Amino acid sequence: MDFGIEIALAPSGDNAASLTAMARAAEAAGLDLIVLSATDADGPDLWATAVWLLGSTSRIALGTLPPPEAATGSTDASLRLRSVAAKARDSIEALAPARLLTDSALWAILPVATDAAALRAAAPGRIAVLPASSLDDIARIAALAESVRGPATGRRRTSAARSRRLPGIDYDGVPAVLADRAVEPGDANYRSVASTYMRSGSPGLVLRPTSNAELADALAFARRHRDIPLGIRSVGHGISGRSTNSGGLVIDVGAFNEIRVLSENPRRVRVGPGATWKQVNAAIASHGWAIGSGDYGGVGVGGLATAGGLGFLSRQHGLTIDSLTAVELVLADGTALRVDRDHEPELFWAMRGAGANFGIATAFEFEPHVTGKVGWAQFVLVTEDLASFLYDFGQLIAAAPRDTTIFLVTGQPRQGRNVVQLYGIVDSDDPDTIIARLTPFVQLAPLADQQLAIMRYTDVMNTAADVGDEGHQGGGEPASRSGLLPVMTRDFARDAAELINSGKTYFFQFRAMGGAIADVPAGATAFSHRDAALQVGALGASDRAINPAWDDIRRKHLRGNYLSFETDRRPERLLEAFPPPVLARLVALKRRFDPDNLFRDNFNIDPDLDIAPLGASTLTEAAK
Repeated sequence: MDFGIEIALAPSGDNAASLTAMARAAEAAGLDLIVLSATDADGPDLWATAVWLLGSTSRIALGTLPPPEAATGSTDASLRLRSVAAKARDSIEALAPARLLTDSALWAILPVATDAAALRAAAPGRIAVLPASSLDDIARIAALAESVRGPATGRRRTSAARSRRLPGIDYDGVPAVLADRAVEPGDANYRSVASTYMRSGSPGLVLRPTSNAELADALAFARRHRDIPLGIRSVGHGISGRSTNSGGLVIDVGAFNEIRVLSENPRRVRVGPGATWKQVNAAIASHGWAIGSGDYGGVGVGGLATAGGLGFLSRQHGLTIDSLTAVELVLADGTALRVDRDHEPELFWAMRGAGANFGIATAFEFEPHVTGKVGWAQFVLVTEDLASFLYDFGQLIAAAPRDTTIFLVTGQPRQGRNVVQLYGIVDSDDPDTIIARLTPFVQLAPLADQQLAIMRYTDVMNTAADVGDEGHQGGGEPASRSGLLPVMTRDFARDAAELINSGKTYFFQFRAMGGAIADVPAGATAFSHRDAALQVGALGASDRAINPAWDDIRRKHLRGNYLSFETDRRPERLLEAFPPPVLARLVALKRRFDPDNLFRDNFNIDPDLDIAPLGASTLTEAAK
């Protein structure tokens, strides 16, 4: 049974401090609702008071009763007042979802002297609300509530919060060890966990385990809910946005964020999936170490370290997965496992490039690189011949020493000209070397702006903004496309420039590959596209807008895929990312470690996939 208090806003008005104190006391006492009633139209503004109290509390719901003359009548004035009230309700709902109640049928206001027996009879199925005008009244009502429903045991949700629950999810069956940290659609902090960096989400439940045992319980809950989507989240920055969903379950491992130096000789660092690369490199910088990641320090470790990791140090030191020495994970059946080159080496191979299909990583061990200060560069250039610019850039980066990694970003033309940003790192602290490496790139087109500094790699990563308590607030459904270019050609540069200038993509990127990436044999990791020159990515307004032109470019020029930047779920993408010999090995592993396909809401490797059409030679090669 839920309980609340009624505060009558008299014309004389309580001051803000006393109202705030009463609201906070009611919330701290475990009450569920504050009903604000306006006894006079000239009293304190009902909606302003509601906003103030919602901002001063974090959980308790607010109910409102309008002044008498606003509740009846059909005069123009009353209709205008109702319109204003409706807009106020909408605004409050956006600021504090599920905490504002305006349907008085949800509660029953009872006399001050109501006892426990009368409460049970007077408000069946409704929130029992008693008038309060002081902190002593609140203490008395809280004691009465406890006598009716017993002492609090764990987290309680109000009727308003429970009303937001979705069908098909056994909310009352959430394991006790997970219940206090679980987030439902009616919770005050729901908006902070619903969406990701680029994708809006509305999951039915977010579970946030803090240990392997709790994660095993979360997976057991997921196995009982196989008919709803399942997302796995470390930090939620992934472009694909698959760490949220609509109406499903999300398991958030952000609490697994340990960063610990295990040894200095050999160099070993243990990192949890919920840490960000900004945090990781800050923690090891004092040792003179760095671990290459992407191009943004706010990205989480978990998704990147199981997909590849293509960043500013890749041409010098390889992909992020090339620095991995071990992975700890929890399998679909709840079993905790450690894999490395000597223990389950085949699964260790799979975790480096296709890890999302086999379990939830809880810790990674890396061999960091000795890295001093680097040259960090950002250039803005303007060109009227984008095709030539793209071609010349491709030639330059292919010929550049491996200590130089430069990325390119451009978008729709402006007044017939394209603005191109080049940014990246020269892995050297020698000014002459840095200038020599970068000068050819600066000479590609007229220079509009530049920034160049010698700094630690951790300071480059530190330019990323932290995700605050409000979480990610991505909107919509991203249409992101990815592919790997074997070699820059004039035909590709022409077709890419045509796509960019058509307006069908508003963001187009090259990430330089080559160098140390190609030193690793193709079969060493599940990401096997080691000979690509560039990773090519584009964002469009929608799948329909970008697919025809991108499909044409993919068919003509691209070979392979890097799935971290891909949102196209058509089945061809899987075979692009994992050629037949690789896919055959992955299917065999999926049948062993996730035969029921619990981890399915990604670029799914289905254990029931018929691999026979891939050919006998494929299976023979996979067996090797």
